[in-house]
Amino acid sequence: MVAAKKTPAKKTVKAPEVKTIEQLRDDLVKALQDLTDSRRSHAQGELVNVHVITVQRKAVARLKTAINNESRKESK
Repeated sequence: MVAAKKTPAKKTVKAPEVKTIEQLRDDLVKALQDLTDSRRSHAQGELVNVHVITVQRKAVARLKTAINNESRKESK
């Protein structure tokens, strides 16, 4: 008896959400506040999952990159 060949699941790609610079800056402020809170919790020994700090740091970097890209588009 031959097993049926499995086909890989198709990944759906979401369209990137278009945001204004003001919305990106608001998101950046929130992300920085979350990062600060996580660092404070880690210093106090309350943070269980330390990997959260790395994820939040990368999210801040992505937001800063998006803001820089949008500001360059507007200046052209």
